[in-house]
Amino acid sequence: MLKKLFHPSPPVSGLYPNEILLHQHLEDGAVKYNYPFVQYKYVSGKCLIIGIDEGAKVINNLNLIGEKVAFFRQEFGILKKDVSFQESPYGTTSTMTFYTFLTSWIALNEKNYEKYQRLGRWAKRKELLEKILIGNIISMSKSLGYTVPAPINANIDKFKEIKTSLKGTPMLGFIGTFSVNFEIPDYRGIGKSVSREFGTAVR
Repeated sequence: MLKKLFHPSPPVSGLYPNEILLHQHLEDGAVKYNYPFVQYKYVSGKCLIIGIDEGAKVINNLNLIGEKVAFFRQEFGILKKDVSFQESPYGTTSTMTFYTFLTSWIALNEKNYEKYQRLGRWAKRKELLEKILIGNIISMSKSLGYTVPAPINANIDKFKEIKTSLKGTPMLGFIGTFSVNFEIPDYRGIGKSVSREFGTAVR
């Protein structure tokens, strides 16, 4: 349970600088480029911290009650901590499952953004985005130690372009629905900057 405040506060990771999983930075300041095992979400007016594998253990050990933290450019005092653990299926399936992006999926980097714009027609753009989505799932799987045993098939259903920003840089994001023959746990992030809530998907 979070109560909004109005004075400067550190982010959650700022309270625990030695916990690399909370901020993805090594001791020398370099960024740890792999799928983040701790992800911060702001969904439907609720602030969530999602921990995966070792990340779940780190979150469980955080003592945040009474702390004041910055969360998605807002400031909160933490009054209550609710922690729940669950084992979720993950991996390829024989059937297609439908998912919805609750927050903007950042699929395009500078290079494929230009390609996306050049394609013009939605059918071609859709095909490109489906390939990127498959690539995102494969990349996530590698970080989680899961070897994808069969081809992944993805189909974008209804998508809408959304203007967003990442670290002050304007970005093009997407929200909408897609299906894939892959089991993805709810609230897991897909794509770029998932630790900052982007690409949050649910069934």
